[in-house]
Amino acid sequence: MDRPASVVTALPPSFLAMIDGLQEAVWLVDAQTHQVLAANAASQQLLGFPARALIGRAIESLATTPEDTLFWSDAAVGRREGLHTDTMMRHADGHLLWASRRVSHVALPQGDGLWMVTMRDLTRQRQQDEERDTLLAELRATLESTADGILVTDLAGRICNFNQRLATLWAIPEHLLTERNDQAVQAWMRRSVVDGAAYAARLSAIQEATLLHTSDRLKLLDGRVLERVSLPQWSRGRPIGRVYSFRDLSEALAANQRIEELSHNDMLTGLPNRRALMERVEYAQALARREASPFALLNVDLDRFKQINDTLGHSYGDRVLKEVALRLKDSLREVDTVARLDGDQFALLIHQADARGAEHAARRVQEAMSQPFCFDTLSFTVTCSTGMAVFPGDGASSEALLASAERAMHWVKESGRGTFRFHQPRKDVDLLSRMRLDHAMRQALQEHEFRLHFQPQIDIDSGQLIGAEALIRWRDPLRGEVSPAEFIPVAEESGFIIAIGQWVLQQAVAQAAQWLQLGLRVPVAVNVSALQFQQAQFVEGVAQALREVGLPAELLELELTESVLLRDADDALHRMQELAELGVLIAIDDFGTGYSNLGYLKRFPIQRLKVDRSFVRGLPDDASDAGIVNAIVQMGRALNLKVIAEGVETEAQRAFLSRCGCHEYQGFLCAPALDARAFEHRFGPPAATADGAAAPVRSNVRLLRGA
Repeated sequence: MDRPASVVTALPPSFLAMIDGLQEAVWLVDAQTHQVLAANAASQQLLGFPARALIGRAIESLATTPEDTLFWSDAAVGRREGLHTDTMMRHADGHLLWASRRVSHVALPQGDGLWMVTMRDLTRQRQQDEERDTLLAELRATLESTADGILVTDLAGRICNFNQRLATLWAIPEHLLTERNDQAVQAWMRRSVVDGAAYAARLSAIQEATLLHTSDRLKLLDGRVLERVSLPQWSRGRPIGRVYSFRDLSEALAANQRIEELSHNDMLTGLPNRRALMERVEYAQALARREASPFALLNVDLDRFKQINDTLGHSYGDRVLKEVALRLKDSLREVDTVARLDGDQFALLIHQADARGAEHAARRVQEAMSQPFCFDTLSFTVTCSTGMAVFPGDGASSEALLASAERAMHWVKESGRGTFRFHQPRKDVDLLSRMRLDHAMRQALQEHEFRLHFQPQIDIDSGQLIGAEALIRWRDPLRGEVSPAEFIPVAEESGFIIAIGQWVLQQAVAQAAQWLQLGLRVPVAVNVSALQFQQAQFVEGVAQALREVGLPAELLELELTESVLLRDADDALHRMQELAELGVLIAIDDFGTGYSNLGYLKRFPIQRLKVDRSFVRGLPDDASDAGIVNAIVQMGRALNLKVIAEGVETEAQRAFLSRCGCHEYQGFLCAPALDARAFEHRFGPPAATADGAAAPVRSNVRLLRGA
């Protein structure tokens, strides 16, 4: 160590050796001049200043904090009290570091003595303290940011930590928490639950089982439900305490209860829904099997409810449904069930009821519904159609029983509405076979198994061809030839008749256009189902089919049944007028079998009436058939309509129709329905003769019959 000789000789050698042996950094400062007299090796390691650079420097140039300035000013005027603080010191390279600095006065035999400045590096400790503070702050922030209330205890149950959410969940007064009164906090929590004794016993059991994982639900006095999850707290591989987390389940439980209610109850009426009904029916089945007692299921459907929504609006419709629900409930016993299935359809479960009990319930329903509905200034009546099924005869399962009741309800609808009817098994109808037939039809359309035949329509007096009716035919690979009488009703029931009808229309129009190109001008008649006619784009579909093949509209005739026209007369009139504007002809098929009405014959743009084959079959001997046919023909002629009879098989029938004034006919007397090639062969244009003249047209009916 380099130091002034005059000073060094004044210092005892043992003293100098002592400071060099210390691990702490040490400066020796002259008490009078405040100059550094000596510095040990540890000080150079701490601050980076070599001893030679320090000797003779004033201490005020090395310790420049306000605290140091004040201390050395006091020391200059005789202060001898020491100083021990943590301070910032500057390293030789300019960076600051934390150090624990102690300044002590050392008396010497000569002079004012020395100041010994000892320094210890606190930088690492400070970093560790800051890291610990950061971790603690992050832990506190984590505890406070969680949605759960957190409580941490040691193995003895003493509270070590908690967050504000815990205080909020349990409504713990702030002073209990700030006072760190563990017993008071635990007592508050125990008093807040419904069963304090059970809470205390469970908590004691949890604390005794150090490694136990638990999850409990606590019901508070204010009605809330808290979930408490408890896990052991580990440190360095051993348990040191327990962490409790608390979560408010009240809203979740209420939401689940609401969801459960909605899944079993109808939102509008509050009645049980289909799902709840099925569960109760299954319970009733188990009860009925055990006690050998039947029960009944009624399907109640409001009549013409759509008119209420359409005329009064859906708000009135909802009011009607709520009122119906109340009336149905009032008409039954408390043990019975009223459920809303869908829309305006309800179901009634009548316990311990045979056919007589079911009928009594149905009559009470009819009586309740017969009372007028009065809303605001409106008063009207709503009737209902009720189908009844009795377990076990009408169905062994809940679905089968409900289906039986629903079929019975639909039979009531078809029979005129406003009454009730028991389910009657229809052995002639195999529902499974109908499903298979429906599937086979859909496959047949994709596989091009359908084809068209055309039955000639003949002028009854001249025998000239005046048109052809397009008739669908189907040969199934497994079933063989399937009659239209078998598959058309199934198609109408499933709605597939729309696709079939569109296919028939397109094929018939295309064939008529092809014949026209060959010189054979034949108007083609196509049957249109009620469902197909009611489609919004039906008229546009007809127009597009004509455009695609370039067929004049007057060569297409659409055959509609009377029921199509009567279902919605105004809509039917509008569609028929659009068809008439296209130039398409319209005929009424099966005339006389429906609700014949002279009014619509005058209103609608109709060109032809078609007498149903059921009236032609008995001609000319059946007086009833003869009278009906004669009346239809005279009616048609009076209205300037063409009349055509179908199903004519004998000359006697044709002659009778001719005498009555019927214009046209079709049937086996002329020819059966022919495929397109056979039709062309019999009615196609003649080949030219050798001199270029055309041969006579082969259109006389006698030629067709091989006469």
